[in-house]
Amino acid sequence: MLKTIIKQFPKSDVVLIPKSDDGLRKYTHYTKEQVDILIAAAVQEAVDEARKIDEASMAKHNRDATVISMILGFTTLALFVDGLLRLLGIIPPFMDVDVNILEKIVERVESDITPILQRIPKI
Repeated sequence: MLKTIIKQFPKSDVVLIPKSDDGLRKYTHYTKEQVDILIAAAVQEAVDEARKIDEASMAKHNRDATVISMILGFTTLALFVDGLLRLLGIIPPFMDVDVNILEKIVERVESDITPILQRIPKI
C-alpha cells in the first residue's frame, strides 16, 4: 500500500489525471497542507500495519514459548520423580548404578538410634 502511494505521489505541484469521459485531461494542484495530510495518512497507515504485525508475532512467540515451557517442565518433573523413586528403591537401578539410600538409612538407624532408644527407661 505504501509503495502504491509513493508511486502515485506527485513529483511536482501539478499532477496529470487520466483523461475523463470527454477525452480532456484535468490538472490538480496540491498545496503544502494537502501534501502533509497525505504523508501523515501514509505514515499512520504504515504504523498501524506495523502494530498489527507486531501483535501477531508476539502472540505467536507467547504461544510457542508456553508450549516449550510446558514440555521442559513436564520433562523436569518426570526426571525428578524418576530419581526420587530410584533413590527410595521403588524403581530398580538403571545400568547397575544403585542410588538407593533407604537401606543405608535403615542400617544407620539400627546401629545409631536403636541403642539410644534401648537406654531410655520404659514407663
